[in-house]
Amino acid sequence: MRFRNFDNLRSFIVVAGHLNMGAAADELNLTKGAISYQIQQLEAELGFDVFSRSKRKLSLTEKGSNLLQVCRTLFDNVEREIVALRQQNRDRITIGMATYFASRWLSPRLMHFITEHPEIGLRIQPLVDLMDLRANDLDLAVRWGKGEWDDETLETELIFQCPALLTASREIGEQITAQGVASVINRQTLLHDRDGSEAWMDWFDAAGLEWSPGSNDLVIPDPNVRVQAVIDGQGIALYDFLVDDEVRAGRLYQYQPVKLDAYGYYLVYPRGAKSGSAIITFRDWIMQEADPG
Repeated sequence: MRFRNFDNLRSFIVVAGHLNMGAAADELNLTKGAISYQIQQLEAELGFDVFSRSKRKLSLTEKGSNLLQVCRTLFDNVEREIVALRQQNRDRITIGMATYFASRWLSPRLMHFITEHPEIGLRIQPLVDLMDLRANDLDLAVRWGKGEWDDETLETELIFQCPALLTASREIGEQITAQGVASVINRQTLLHDRDGSEAWMDWFDAAGLEWSPGSNDLVIPDPNVRVQAVIDGQGIALYDFLVDDEVRAGRLYQYQPVKLDAYGYYLVYPRGAKSGSAIITFRDWIMQEADPG
């Protein structure tokens, strides 16, 4: 005769975990009498007892213990398979961004997205420069700049403005305060995020100083590495409010009179990519997170 009462097996596992009918009933949201009846039905169909009963407690019989081991293994395998099948149905998007932005702005907010949209799987890929999104399997990217990227295959949306300021070590900051920025800046190595970046040129223009790229200028694409180089006094760079913790701690100095107000963080994606519902959902979420209102 084929065994048919699998629902009762699940109740058996819960009762065996507690060895208490009342606790099992609470977990299964049933009455204690209903649980007791299910176990009686199970034992009747099995043809053997799974529990030894005394006035004070339940205990598993030898056959009950063997059955419990088999049932737990089978149910665990079923649950793992269900999780795997659900994962196959999830929308997945890959987002490229600098680890600097990911750790300092996105990470504290990311659990909000995961909680609100469990149906969407995210993959954050470190990105030090805007690359070919499709060739690198990126659905979207976050990039810092003015949003003026000459690529007709891409769409660009401003996430939020984030003015950049001259950022230096505490020691160099003390020199700027004492001697003036014009006197100090020409003696410093300018740290750039990439070759061809116009950010420092824009800063010199905003400061009313003559721009003259130096032979000792240094390109450090990774913004986190560049922050540490500034702290170590290896040069000066342009950074935004995402380094506020280091500024408040006195490890960094920012020159406030000159700001690059046109700079900020932009969402970049292949033209037409917003046709994907998961991409639209992430786009709407990050824009809402960035909106101070």
